[in-house]
Amino acid sequence: MGGMDKPIKFDHREPPVNAGKAVTVILILLVLGIIFLAGSCAMKTVPAGHVGVATLFGSVQPEPYEEGLHVFVNPLYKWTLYDVREKSHLESAPVPTQDQLSTVLDVSVQYRINGQMAAKILKETGDSVQMTNVHLVPKLRSLLREQGKSIKRAEDFFLEETQQQIQNSLQMQLKEYLGLKGIEVQAVLLRDIKLPKFITQAIERKKEREQAVEQQKAELERYTMEQQQKVAQAEAEEKAAESEAKKRKLIADAQAYEIERINEAASNNPAYVQLEALKTLQAMAKDPAAKMYFINGDSPTPLPLMHMGDTGANTTRSAGAAAASGR
Repeated sequence: MGGMDKPIKFDHREPPVNAGKAVTVILILLVLGIIFLAGSCAMKTVPAGHVGVATLFGSVQPEPYEEGLHVFVNPLYKWTLYDVREKSHLESAPVPTQDQLSTVLDVSVQYRINGQMAAKILKETGDSVQMTNVHLVPKLRSLLREQGKSIKRAEDFFLEETQQQIQNSLQMQLKEYLGLKGIEVQAVLLRDIKLPKFITQAIERKKEREQAVEQQKAELERYTMEQQQKVAQAEAEEKAAESEAKKRKLIADAQAYEIERINEAASNNPAYVQLEALKTLQAMAKDPAAKMYFINGDSPTPLPLMHMGDTGANTTRSAGAAAASGR
């Protein structure tokens, strides 16, 4: 029992570290780091639309690297990238013609670098900028000056066939020359033509005169058309008047014929006159406002206007009227 009353003591010291195990972990981490760095240096990514050319201690590698990821490449390579997408170069140059006048032409060349020849370009010329300055620009300027030798007058540059000829000639010769240097020419476009100032002014005055002539022609055509319209209207009115006159003549002829027939009937048949007189009396009797004046009540036709052509009757009726007025 006495031995059990002794206090219990705890050991707070850290256990001894195994030095060999720590060294192993450090070595593993170091190896992994070296592998990671080596792997990073052994990979190369070429951007889209580019090709890469590698050099090792100044020596150009013959095969270019296409766009994408490339692994297990020499980490000591030095890289030069070429943009193989289509580009456009603008050039403005004076072009003398046979009339000893200088015209400024603005030309656009659309081209792209041949990626398969990138290693040759780097070895013989340099990068993209050097290639353009060394090959494209000087050749284009030289060809532009040569084009003017076949053109007689500066204003001929505005002719469509002249412009087409210049574009075709430049494109063909640039393709032939630059193709061997690693540049593929897609098209050559003539963008602008700047003639000498005095020629431009003369052309503008000529255009103004032509526009004035065209305006006068338009006015003359308008006046001629108006006169033709007036003539046509007058002819239509004349035809309408002739038609109306013919119509009236036909009506008059019909009325004259009708009167002639009535006269013939009246002269050949006295009963016709009496019949007409009776019809008139009937019409007057139906009208409350009508008044009838009888000259001679014994007359078989007691209407004053119905006794035309009867001289004796007229004399008798006149006497009767006088006697009646005396009473």
